[in-house]
Amino acid sequence: MNLTLEAIRILDTIDRKGGFGAAAVALDRVPSALTYSVRKLEDDLDVLLFDRRGHRAKLTAAGRELLEEGRHLLRAADELEQRVKRTATGWEVELRIVLDALIPFERMLPLIAEYDAQAAGTQLRFATEVLSGTWDRLVSGEADLAIGVAYDGPDLVRGSGGFRVRPLGEIDWVFAVAPGHPLAALDEPLPAAVVRQHRAIATGDTGRMLPTVTSGLLTGQPTLTVPGMHDKLQAQLAGLGCGHLPRSWVQPYLDDGTLIEKRTDETKPDGTLRYAWRNDARGKCLKWFLNKLADPGVQHSLLG
Repeated sequence: MNLTLEAIRILDTIDRKGGFGAAAVALDRVPSALTYSVRKLEDDLDVLLFDRRGHRAKLTAAGRELLEEGRHLLRAADELEQRVKRTATGWEVELRIVLDALIPFERMLPLIAEYDAQAAGTQLRFATEVLSGTWDRLVSGEADLAIGVAYDGPDLVRGSGGFRVRPLGEIDWVFAVAPGHPLAALDEPLPAAVVRQHRAIATGDTGRMLPTVTSGLLTGQPTLTVPGMHDKLQAQLAGLGCGHLPRSWVQPYLDDGTLIEKRTDETKPDGTLRYAWRNDARGKCLKWFLNKLADPGVQHSLLG
């Protein structure tokens, strides 16, 4: 007998049930059949798997090593079986979703909880990127669905016809500064020439292959580049610079005066967010999320 999953399963059951007799009942086999299988395996491997001295057979050190490593194989085989079954029913093994940093992950939690109620078994994997980084993940095949992309996609995407893009909703951008910032006391609207003299807080584009994108910056304006939108908010609260922020993020700070909204001559960044996916994606999990993202209520909750 070669080492098989069936042989490992027999060892596992004997160990868990505490003996050959109980294991035979659990496996619906006669005890002599289990004894034969174990002895045949010992002969094939030329090792002793059970110490049969005393009233009860106990695993030897070699038997314990075989069982512990073999249990990894049993779990992997069970997981493979489940993946194959899910695939056969149209549910993906895994759905990879990339969020733009404008959408905090916690806003996805109610949607994830609703998805879990489907008991579909598809595993979800989330990542967060900024600006072209979201498209980068989708184009490279590292993501199946991008939520919150800030533009229609690079030229190679728009020309390929391989992706679909739908509007998610509008972001209301607010140009905000801390009360102690020099721009706070100036008359409105702030001229671009004046704003350009002060450092902007910017989130760094995380794209690796696609052209870098900037948003809301003036030509020649000094910048402090930070990892994400939360970091940008904190930097502006600290008075380290100025810039546009989503109103849904800053309204509490505008209400308590720790940030001040200022009108400017310059237009705001593009306020339309979108979601995008590959044309050739057909899985049921992706379709479930696409149906939800088309719901105005879901869109409102994601954009805050």
